[in-house]
Amino acid sequence: MSQKRTLDAFFSSAPKRQRTQANASDDDEPADKSQHAQYPFPIATLPPSLSNDVSSLPTRPGRSVDDQPDLDLLCFDPYVPGYVARRLFEFLRAELPFYRVEYDIKRGGVETHVRTPRWTTVFGLDETSYFDEYGCVVDKETGMRTADKRYERHPPRPIPACLDELRRSTEAATGCKFNFCLVNYYASGSDSISFHSDDERFLGKDPAIASFSLGTRRDFLLKHKPPPHGQAADSTAGSAKPLKISLGSGDMVLMRGKTQSNWLHSIPKRTGKNKDDGGRINITFRRAMVKDGTENYYNYNVGSGPVHRWDTLTRQMTVPKP
Repeated sequence: MSQKRTLDAFFSSAPKRQRTQANASDDDEPADKSQHAQYPFPIATLPPSLSNDVSSLPTRPGRSVDDQPDLDLLCFDPYVPGYVARRLFEFLRAELPFYRVEYDIKRGGVETHVRTPRWTTVFGLDETSYFDEYGCVVDKETGMRTADKRYERHPPRPIPACLDELRRSTEAATGCKFNFCLVNYYASGSDSISFHSDDERFLGKDPAIASFSLGTRRDFLLKHKPPPHGQAADSTAGSAKPLKISLGSGDMVLMRGKTQSNWLHSIPKRTGKNKDDGGRINITFRRAMVKDGTENYYNYNVGSGPVHRWDTLTRQMTVPKP
């Protein structure tokens, strides 16, 4: 059985009705829901009109930003037009499960408790396995359902249809392949992510990562990595200048080539009158190569805490009632 068929089995939609004046408003309603044993609740598919908009993306071709040493970006500003980006932002914030993950980590030999300064959620499965038609994880090499303990500790779940449509569009526009989708929700300017690079071993050499922005405009900062400790700076690192890219709703940045191995990126906090900014969703597509990748993504972006969901009345993330 092909992998395409097994994935499609999760996301089958009800047959489309012929559009008439009487049911034209139904285009604003999701056609179906994506379901899986590891979803905390069924996740709505995109309404037909929004799905049609996503299928026609990107809005304009990407432009290369490669005038700094070791930097290779493809920027779409925008990838999603503003009116679609707003609807997509509101839809995903309301329909996806989110988590505020806490964990302990050693930094410089000191045990530190970390409370992730943003809401996160993740979907996907690494390159070694796939989901069968029943949603079970199957090892690609043996064709048998896997009992790997890394999957037991942090059970994976497929990318829901509402995000998979955007993943397929991104693959077609960039020529890259992705099997993971990480979503961050920055509820206000107080939420942030510090300088880091996505250069983990489980992403392979020179990974390509597509990063979408929806919602409030935020600054995206990049700076070249410093030389390893005890090693003198070379002319390449010394000549690289920090970058600040203002990301609007619907923009997408594809980070590729040597970018992850040589550059750091961050979303800094906003203060003052810009602190309460209405929120931003960041969607990143990436490709994990080994089982450790799946375990790490779920450990640090889902964890073991309660699931939260956007409450449209209180305008905040809340723990849904059973």
